[in-house]
Order: sequence, then C-alpha cells, then structure tokens
Amino acid sequence: MGDETAPDEIGPKQMAMVEYLKLGDDPHLVAYVCDACGASYFDRRNACAACGARQFSIERLANTGAVRTFTIVHRAARGVPAPYVSAVVDLDGGGRVKSNIINIEPTPANIGLGMRVRLATYVTATDDDGNEAVAFGYEPEAA
Repeated sequence: MGDETAPDEIGPKQMAMVEYLKLGDDPHLVAYVCDACGASYFDRRNACAACGARQFSIERLANTGAVRTFTIVHRAARGVPAPYVSAVVDLDGGGRVKSNIINIEPTPANIGLGMRVRLATYVTATDDDGNEAVAFGYEPEAA
C-alpha cells in the first residue's frame, strides 16, 4: 500500500524567533565575528562597526555563561507576564547577550551577579497549523 502518512502528520515545524538562534537537536546561538578585529554581532553586517572591515565568519557561541547584570521588571507591555528577570549574560568563551532569565522565581533571593546559567528554548506561540515560534532565554545551571 505504501506510505500514506500525510505531511501534516509528521509534526509541527519550529521556527526561531531570531535568526541567530539555531534549533534542532542541539540549540545554540551564533554570531557574526569580524575577521579583522574579532568584534561580534548577532545581526548580519555589511561592515564592522568597530573597524570597518567587511569580512565576517559565523561562529557558534557557548550555551553557558554567567549573569553580568540583571533587573527584575515589574511593569511590562500588555500580554507580557510580569515580573520577569532581564539580564546580560557573559558567555563562556566570549560574547555577551541580553536575555531573560527563565524557569526561576523572579526575586532578588533567587538570582545574583555571577550566577551560572545555560541556554534554554521555549515555545512562544503556535499557529493554527501547529507550527511553533521558538524563543530563547537562560536558566540556572543545575547544581
């Protein structure tokens, strides 16, 4: 009889909310790194803002890092649950990213400078066909 599985029965399609989030079996972030000076950017560039060079390499960034600074946001746009933790994370091996700290109660007792975190992905929305929009945040590393 052959394979009668319809394409929509294979499962939902996942789409990253930002270009620099790579999904799959090993989700990770990538950056455009200037070949001349090493400056890194999350978005595609025509020229380096630091030195003006025009050659870039795409490099994978580490999934782990440490909280550099953070704030607990208590008032947000309509539809955005608050409070939540917004932070800057220094990635192991270089790079820095602004992101939310997720999967943690947003209180000062639960987060601190230097806290070890790891990349985590989550579904932010699903369309009528079951396709998922995926975003990223950082969660505390397991002790």
